[in-house]
Amino acid sequence: MKKDTFRMHLSRCAAILGKEHYGKNLTVWLTMFFSIISILLSLPYSKWISVINTDALYKKLKLKASVIETLDTKYSLFNILTFVKDTKAGSIGLYSMLLLFVMIATLYFLCLYIFRVFVKKKNTNGNLNLYLVGKSASFFGMLLTLGLSGYISFSASKLGVKCFALSPMAYIVGILSFISYVLIKIVEVEERKKYKEHGFFQEFKKNWVLFLMLIPTFIYFMINAYLPMLGVYFAFTSFNFRDGLWASPYIGFKNFEHLFRADLYRLTKNTILYNLVFILVGNVAQVAFAIFISQLVSRWFKRTTQTLIFMPYFVSYVILKVLVYNLFEYKSGVINTMLVASGLERIDFYNTPYYWPFLITIFYLWKNLGYGMVVYLAAITGISDEYFEAAKIDGANIFQQIRYITLPLIKPTFIILLLYALGSIMKGQFELFYQLIGNNGVLYNATDIFDTYVYRITTTQPLNIGIGTAAGLYQAVFGFVLIMVTNAIVKKSNPNYALF
Repeated sequence: MKKDTFRMHLSRCAAILGKEHYGKNLTVWLTMFFSIISILLSLPYSKWISVINTDALYKKLKLKASVIETLDTKYSLFNILTFVKDTKAGSIGLYSMLLLFVMIATLYFLCLYIFRVFVKKKNTNGNLNLYLVGKSASFFGMLLTLGLSGYISFSASKLGVKCFALSPMAYIVGILSFISYVLIKIVEVEERKKYKEHGFFQEFKKNWVLFLMLIPTFIYFMINAYLPMLGVYFAFTSFNFRDGLWASPYIGFKNFEHLFRADLYRLTKNTILYNLVFILVGNVAQVAFAIFISQLVSRWFKRTTQTLIFMPYFVSYVILKVLVYNLFEYKSGVINTMLVASGLERIDFYNTPYYWPFLITIFYLWKNLGYGMVVYLAAITGISDEYFEAAKIDGANIFQQIRYITLPLIKPTFIILLLYALGSIMKGQFELFYQLIGNNGVLYNATDIFDTYVYRITTTQPLNIGIGTAAGLYQAVFGFVLIMVTNAIVKKSNPNYALF
């Protein structure tokens, strides 16, 4: 009976809040008001964490008097890592960093929710997108408060003394987030009924077999993609094998400072320019060869040509290194032997950086042309013959058919592949560069990219793992920003061609 009464009151509350004119608007404006309060309480000037038992803590950490004088007793989540850095309490560094990320995510969704309230977009599913943003903001707000509560216990266990206390502001944000989540969830139920949209649990109940089939994929990506992300913490520590990853001293952005001093501009320029040439010239060449092969009439010649172009893809980079060395070696290389036989002077390729940007590009295209061509050839094969037959009847020649039929219809494939390639524009072809150039320092200025630099740092100086991780993180963030900006531009011009 009590359960039935509770459900009856809950349904009445949902019906009242779900009404179009005052129920939904009241909920939206109330939760927006809570969001504004949460933002004001979460700004950097708000000190959420207080240091307590300072004498016992400083004695436990064996801090010098000069260090103790620089320490504050109250911190926000935006500068708690300063405390970790100054005290070298690396065991709580990762947890502190995760709390900062959650705080940033909370503020992002809170601001986005407020923005969406004022700038309402017309959607076919009513306010469900708005409610999703509001629930996300509330979820991260609750997660932040729970995470902070766990942080108090975690830091006490790791440092051996209860050293932190939470400000009431942290609990206020958590309570407001919980209330907002409940209110939004109630009005969302009525909205889903109105637009016949199913929630996650109903969708899971209906298609549970399909969700079970996703479990292997989920496990794969968790193990190989998401869990390794914790290794990013290497970039912010002075790693040593005695303390391990989670207890090594936290040093903030010192590894990044070292990276900036190590000619970051040159590494970034080389990596981006090489990849731009590989992407643009490579895709254009792949499209051209795919069109050329698709126009061939003779089957045996068509298959033979496709096979010959595709075969270099299976040549290993080690074999490619041997081929290149025997071609360009100074004394006995094929090219220099031919030059001497023709009465010309030898060319010292391995001590002349000028030639290598062109040589690397040529060998990259030679090796990867066939593989990329297959994708475009498949797209061309999927074009209906009716288009070409109609064009022939209208008097279109072969070049007009390519211009007005083939190229426009493979344009989506070209743009999608281009977007995928731009996402990894900071990831160089390590095997290609390392095998062709090796440790030839004379050529570094023209051929050194991030991947070869990171390899040298992590192999020649094993304790500088943090610098290598910092370089990798820089590459990932740069690529992420680039793909988001590029996708936004493509989506604005033609949403059908965007990745998401």
